Amino acid sequence: MRLRRNLLAGLVNSTWSALVTLAVVPLYLKYLGIEAYGLIGFFATTQALLQLLDLGLAPTINREVARHSANGNLREAGSLLHTLAIIYWGTAGVIALAIFGLAPLIGDYWLQSRQIPKETVAGAVTLMGLVVACRWPIGLYQGVLMGAQRLTVSSWINVTMVTLGSFGAVGVLAFVSPTIQAFFAWQATVGLVYTATIRWAAWRVLGGTDAVRFDGGELKRIWRFSVGMSGVAVLAAVLMQLDKVLLSRMLSLEDFGRYALAGLVANALLVLLTPIFNVIYPRLSELVAKGDTVELTRLYRSGTWLLSGILFPIIVAAAVSSQDLIFFWTGNLELASSVAPIVSLLLIGTALNGVMIFPYSLQLAYGATRLALLITVVLIVVFFPMIVILVLSYGAVGGAFAWALLNGVYLVLGAWITHRNLLRGLAVRWLTHDVGLPLALSSVIVLLGWELAHVKGEHHTNLLLAGGLALLAFLVCASIQKASLAKLRLPHEDHK
Repeated sequence: MRLRRNLLAGLVNSTWSALVTLAVVPLYLKYLGIEAYGLIGFFATTQALLQLLDLGLAPTINREVARHSANGNLREAGSLLHTLAIIYWGTAGVIALAIFGLAPLIGDYWLQSRQIPKETVAGAVTLMGLVVACRWPIGLYQGVLMGAQRLTVSSWINVTMVTLGSFGAVGVLAFVSPTIQAFFAWQATVGLVYTATIRWAAWRVLGGTDAVRFDGGELKRIWRFSVGMSGVAVLAAVLMQLDKVLLSRMLSLEDFGRYALAGLVANALLVLLTPIFNVIYPRLSELVAKGDTVELTRLYRSGTWLLSGILFPIIVAAAVSSQDLIFFWTGNLELASSVAPIVSLLLIGTALNGVMIFPYSLQLAYGATRLALLITVVLIVVFFPMIVILVLSYGAVGGAFAWALLNGVYLVLGAWITHRNLLRGLAVRWLTHDVGLPLALSSVIVLLGWELAHVKGEHHTNLLLAGGLALLAFLVCASIQKASLAKLRLPHEDHK
């Protein structure tokens, strides 16, 4: 019951956050322009890259709180939270000072601005540092709430703050100052309020701050998992942001703004992926702690099929109708035409990456961070030359194509490495049945229906067609899933 409630809360949170974020983008473009929006895209990349300074502590507190929850003694996690919080707040200060110092160099030598003065760019980067510092400890306290399976609390706080940050920013731009500096100043204010609120909620779940103290022994106990997670976080941040870092240097700020806009659409998949990870990771950790391999495997396979059956119909439909979607969103046909191919490729790559949250969650639940490290190192080695070559040849579209190709490699390689070590013997069945079958069904139904029925230039009609095809594909996948779950076999059952 709690699993369903948490998943529902996570979906509401992600859906609302995505809708609000998408709704305000046309207003940001109206008041700031596409070049200034490129600065917002650069901020998002910077914030994601700085997650490498997390040192694996947020997923560690998530796992530790989940394990304490399974044993019925949540209060014992208080000393660990207090210890890690001191590290987090200190890191926030270091981040702010570092970005303040680097801001002039970034404005002068990295970002290729044509219309915005370099001094304005440098000032905006300085404010980015303040925003990141104000928001930095949020991840730690979210980890506590997720590990305790209090996703409803975390979700409602996030819904409130996203609404305040997004619509409040529009109000500031419309009635106070239509500048990028005003935008980031507002985000810093909301970030500080967000951090204070979620800190209060996390400590309330753990029973308060009474009798807690800094405990170096807690750090010694978790250091091995934390170091492994730190390595995973560093490499994952590099992998996820490498295209954006390179493109921010290789493209004009205006073209990078288009790529960032396309990336925002692709990241709408987090509506599904983030709440599923936030629910499934603590649950898998709990089942591993209990040694319940049978339930673990059933949840792993049925969850993958459910995600694939929902995700792939939506993605294939969005990819084929991307130009209609962007035009409906922005009302700008020229922008829609230039961004649509990038959106389609980024959506495909992000969807393939998304289904890998189950193998990744399984690795973390077992504490097998070395597997995630190995996979990510291989992907970075492949991705760097691939993206440089394709961007030099095809610009922003080449970067998106590299992302799609990379995640095809990730799907096959990640499944093979994971299931050589965990839930052995499941790789082929997981790839072909739990992922491959929903992908094939969705592609055939949507592509065939689109080819037969779409009308060029009829944007609203085409979006309705795409939505209908996605629904049809989902219903077909759901009906097959219902029959398959009844026959679900575990790897060890084949040998009985």
